[in-house]
Amino acid sequence: MNPTPPSSATPAGPPAADAASAARASAVVEHFFRHESGRLHGALMRHFGPANFALVEDVAQAALLQAMRVWSIGGLPPNPSAWITRVAINLARDALRHQRMSSGKEGALISYLEQLQPDSRFVGESDQQLREDALRLMFVCCHPALASDAQVILALKTLCGFSTGEIARAFLSTEAAIEKQLTRTKQRIREAQIRFEIPESRELGPRLDGVLATLYLLFNEGYKASSGDRLLREELCDEAVRLTSILVEHPAGRTPRSHALLALMLLTAARFPSRTADDGMLLRLHDQDRGKWDQALISRGLVELLAAAQGDEVSEYHLQAGIAACHCTAPDYASTDWRRILSHYDALNRLKPSPVVALNRAVALANVEGAQAGLDAIAAIPRRELLESHYLYHTVVGELEGRLLHHAAAADSYRRALQLATVGPEQVYLSRLLDRAGL
Repeated sequence: MNPTPPSSATPAGPPAADAASAARASAVVEHFFRHESGRLHGALMRHFGPANFALVEDVAQAALLQAMRVWSIGGLPPNPSAWITRVAINLARDALRHQRMSSGKEGALISYLEQLQPDSRFVGESDQQLREDALRLMFVCCHPALASDAQVILALKTLCGFSTGEIARAFLSTEAAIEKQLTRTKQRIREAQIRFEIPESRELGPRLDGVLATLYLLFNEGYKASSGDRLLREELCDEAVRLTSILVEHPAGRTPRSHALLALMLLTAARFPSRTADDGMLLRLHDQDRGKWDQALISRGLVELLAAAQGDEVSEYHLQAGIAACHCTAPDYASTDWRRILSHYDALNRLKPSPVVALNRAVALANVEGAQAGLDAIAAIPRRELLESHYLYHTVVGELEGRLLHHAAAADSYRRALQLATVGPEQVYLSRLLDRAGL
């Protein structure tokens, strides 16, 4: 859960200065939570172990709230990261004392923490150690003893700094249900005695799949926010790229699949500068100024795609990265190699079929064989009813109907899409499409 300023955080002094100070403290804590949540949880987990997952999460949250209160009054410390870590250590020590865990591992932990000094290595970790912690935390969250949804929810919460509300929206659930899920998951970690380690080669494959799936979901949430006024949440995408980069830099995570996922992220992020207009309005691919695309990210993405080509493996990430590469390397929309994109979607639909993949394939088909072919493909999508609650489905149908000059049908679809869209820029965009339909 993201910290919110408690009423006691309101400092004395001139109101304007107070507001500015509180706002700055809030922004820094928000930045810290988003960008260093995994670091803080990883560092604490290394010393307390996954069996104390609940304690780690509690003290991390409490430390962030304390930072909000103290910084809004006294200003920011020279090293906010070390400050919060130190506070978390003290809170953990107090909690363990209070619980009188005087035997076994907890007793040893108390003794260990008593010896830590403010400038100890615990708050001055090396970059390598921090990366190792983040990687171990990824594998704890994505342990096969946990259900797949539980893995993703836990990782989003502790590794990526998602609020419970954000997770609930991403999973179409309630905050109460997500909280219960998290509680059960932490209990399961304790019962299964999951260790804070990078798995050996035999266990690595299935656990790596869970890690990659979580990072993919994190990037997608940033690429297309599930709610709110912003279409893009670039900070989430940046975090997904950072964590995936850590993964591919380590021998345990340096697989073709990992490289392919990183390539997909980089090639997609390269187009962010032109995905929205200056007023935040959504811009479709054919309306984007390709001169704004980040060529450095495209180059990095293509290098990662080349690395992903080592070996015989072709994963869903390879195919999606290949599609992204087709878009990034086309000098203009008319030059897009839609036939190659369609072949990638055909392969993706065979490898991992889903209504969403089939819908995207229909868009590619429409660009190769015409709008009616696209509509026919949509009509043939298995389990198409699952798309009925997805605004994008109705948007695509409306666009294809519009190309065929079926204005009334297009307007009906845009109207339904508008009812389902939850993000401000998408709602404005759909309203304009509806106006253009002439009804």
